[in-house]
Amino acid sequence: MSGLDGNGTSRPGPLLAFAGPSGVGKDSVMQALVAAHPGARLVRRVITRNGRSGGEDFIAADPPSFAQMAAAGDFALHWTAHGLSYGIPSSITADLAAGHAMLVNLSRSVLLDAQARFRTLTIIHLTAPHEVLAARLTGRGRESRTEIAARLARADYALPEGLRNVHCVSNAGAIEETVDRLQRLIQPDRAQRCTR
Repeated sequence: MSGLDGNGTSRPGPLLAFAGPSGVGKDSVMQALVAAHPGARLVRRVITRNGRSGGEDFIAADPPSFAQMAAAGDFALHWTAHGLSYGIPSSITADLAAGHAMLVNLSRSVLLDAQARFRTLTIIHLTAPHEVLAARLTGRGRESRTEIAARLARADYALPEGLRNVHCVSNAGAIEETVDRLQRLIQPDRAQRCTR
């Protein structure tokens, strides 16, 4: 997932941005893909969430600290969603320049900004039926029934217009099947693009 160009210098690594509704399994899929490809790295997001809340491996920050980091240019990208602020550390730029494949969970609202900033961006749009999403959201125990209903109501929102290099991948079944599809995605001639 990284390599050298014809001059023997490091090529910029790919940035694989995972998008999709809550409960689709973005973090689990990314962790499994990194396990299958040791050269790939997960991006730890900075989130204004309690560090003991579980879920993904993230860097917790209170809102004032987050605002200071954003003002200082510590984020390559940042956005708000569901009452929280999310930031992608600016160190991702050096990691990509060194040829590392970076995997990151991005909100739909920031994908166009990511596309404008990172020329090696590939968007992985994970999908799953509503009943699968509902079961996963209930199983993780982080949201109330009302919050789960609200997340499911947003599940069918389309990705923004104008995105390039978008690939739809179903994560409705076993995670091993999803990882296999993503491994084949690395070979562009075998990848399944979204119908847009």
